[in-house]
Amino acid sequence: MNAIPPHRHHPQARYRSVFISDTHLGTRGCRAEFLADFLKSVSCENLFLVGDIIDGWRLKRSWFWDKHHDEVLRLVLKAARAGTNVVYVPGNHDEMLRKYLPLGIEICGVKLQMEAEHITAEGKRLLITHGDSFDSVVRHARILALLGDWAYTMALTLNRYFNIVRTRLGYPYWSLSAWLKLQVKEAVKAIDRFETALADDAKQRGFDGVVCGHIHHAEMRMVNGVMYLNDGDWVESCSALVEHQDGRLELVDWVARNKLSMLARPAPRMNPAKSAVVQAVTAELAAVPCERDPARAVSASL
Repeated sequence: MNAIPPHRHHPQARYRSVFISDTHLGTRGCRAEFLADFLKSVSCENLFLVGDIIDGWRLKRSWFWDKHHDEVLRLVLKAARAGTNVVYVPGNHDEMLRKYLPLGIEICGVKLQMEAEHITAEGKRLLITHGDSFDSVVRHARILALLGDWAYTMALTLNRYFNIVRTRLGYPYWSLSAWLKLQVKEAVKAIDRFETALADDAKQRGFDGVVCGHIHHAEMRMVNGVMYLNDGDWVESCSALVEHQDGRLELVDWVARNKLSMLARPAPRMNPAKSAVVQAVTAELAAVPCERDPARAVSASL
């Protein structure tokens, strides 16, 4: 498998809606090159960013930014300028944006909402939420959540070296970090009944389904009579949920579909403070009247 070749032709697939989450822009683990490739290959009426798009937890520790991260941000803003309805539902890693939610503002044409509602072409009413509010570890044990995030980052690093050795020995790519993560996440889900809790909440509120992220596990199935739709992540699974023009919903595995290599190295690091698109976003954030303005912290970290 190969990484994305230069000057690749991008025949655009037209969707009614696209849902992505857990891109974790600002971290080395983000597969921003694949995400940029996906965004260039699709057009849609609605683009829902379902949380953990920018990793605010890393801003003060080990911020990473390269040309692909910059391109992802540029493509999202370009879509908003072109008339796409872009809705950003912050998650726990980009919770700094939740301070702006009571103001009902837009940032560069992107609407910020705590949660969203979408009606499909088939008339199905979907609740869109990141899902961290149904995770008791995130809600009630922040230190454990931060430790878990650190452990996951270490697992991703270990995974890279593990697969370099496997490749040299002639074995195919196998995600050690995904396997380790799944053991922990499945235990958490078993305790907290994450999927069932989300589906039951959506059902009680009259929704036909719920779209979420958070656990980095793409899935689409019925739970207690409600559609449970998790669009996955862009760290390992590199997946998105799409709605076709007729209302049909589908999970897209971008790596498998395009036979891409997860061992591709990130591009050289760049200073995000020199990025025109980052400057535009931080300038709009800085102009928003807010008693506790997180834009200053973001600008300082950048």
